[in-house]
Amino acid sequence: MDPISRLLPLTPHLSLGDYLAAGGGRGVAGARAIGPDATIAEISASGVRGRGGAGFPAGTKWRSVVDAGGARRFAVANGAEGEPGTFKDRALLRSNPYAVLEGLLISAEAVGAAETFLALKSSFGQELAAVRRALDEIAQAGWLHGLTVSVVTGPEEYLFGEEKALLEVIEGNEPLPRWLPPYVHGLFATAPQLGWESAEAEPGQAGGDESNPTLVNNVETLAQAAWIMNHGAEAFRSVGTEDSPGTVLCTVVGDVQRPDVIEVAMGTSLRDVIGRCGGVSEGRSVKAVFSGVANAVITGDQLDTPLTYEDMESAGSGLGAGGYIVYDDSTCLVEVACTLSRFLAVESCGQCPPCKLGTGAITAILDRIRDGKGTDRDLGEIEKRLRFVADGNRCYLPVQERTMIASILRSFPEDVAAHLEGSCPSGRAHIPMPKIVDLVDGVVTWDSRQEHKQPDWTYSD
Repeated sequence: MDPISRLLPLTPHLSLGDYLAAGGGRGVAGARAIGPDATIAEISASGVRGRGGAGFPAGTKWRSVVDAGGARRFAVANGAEGEPGTFKDRALLRSNPYAVLEGLLISAEAVGAAETFLALKSSFGQELAAVRRALDEIAQAGWLHGLTVSVVTGPEEYLFGEEKALLEVIEGNEPLPRWLPPYVHGLFATAPQLGWESAEAEPGQAGGDESNPTLVNNVETLAQAAWIMNHGAEAFRSVGTEDSPGTVLCTVVGDVQRPDVIEVAMGTSLRDVIGRCGGVSEGRSVKAVFSGVANAVITGDQLDTPLTYEDMESAGSGLGAGGYIVYDDSTCLVEVACTLSRFLAVESCGQCPPCKLGTGAITAILDRIRDGKGTDRDLGEIEKRLRFVADGNRCYLPVQERTMIASILRSFPEDVAAHLEGSCPSGRAHIPMPKIVDLVDGVVTWDSRQEHKQPDWTYSD
């Protein structure tokens, strides 16, 4: 099957000329020509949904910002990728930053934003260089039309990628999620918000309480929007399925022979995607696949599930951000549960005690079971903790813990039973934390520091 290269070019776009030659550049001009309502209508007609994990219809999200009113609006591109097993945003920013920036400009035109932001982690050196180069080129080409595009860098924390926490970072604060969504309480909002301080009015701005509705989109969503405005909603729908049209970027890592980021048509089976990355080693079979840490585990007998929002939900999991961590049949899922639960426990911000205390307690119990010191009573304690871990949550993190851990215990009871009996079904001594630092030519560099991260976001020796 021929590779698809709508967003990920076979050869990286190293100049604006490369992007224009590949058919880009007409989208933002077209959006300005037809106006905001027609632009949002085209995005809605395409059926594109958010590629950051939530899968919310993009056109509906854009319209909600317009309908929210407010004297000032902002548009934000979220490139603060940190989901375990995911590298597709960085692959996109390295090879095609022009599509992301064109999509950001289109979204700003659609919602009436005069100022935009592109947020990335400070550690994303190659991506920042590519974005700044591309931004200079499109500014010189006259694309901005008075729009301000600011590149904002932030910390390594997982929650930096959460849209409400991302706004805090843009405002110069720690990545601590707010209560209200960005279209209700946006950037530099002076309107009061329950449980959160409002910002002072900026110099030169009128007084009074303003909510400043803000549109936040994942960078892949914006690149998809640029492709749609360049080629049309009908062309976008020419691949994929009726309810999940278009393409999706997939990261495939773990026990595969050639880890990679690939672009496939929605509706491609998970088995096919894993196969395009070489599959697992000869003599091995797929035991489990994780769609990041936000969804239930996918078992080896579910590999024929099409990668659509609907089919993945029917399989009891979710499409997520397209990052797939593959584990073969040499893996103990208790070890995996300990690793992934610890990630969420240390990344929890601590604003919601049931989340911070609950994820930490669940991780400690799983560690005890892994070490052969657990009892049947520990399983009951985990079940109780999972019921309350998301009480009063500001963000989705504790729901992820509940969904993922419950699914592992439900799907792999034999691994849990073996540990309760004092043995482990795996020949592996250690499961690395699947947070990716780099992915080049089939070689993954894992974040070794993540295993030393503490619940207060510092690092042990």
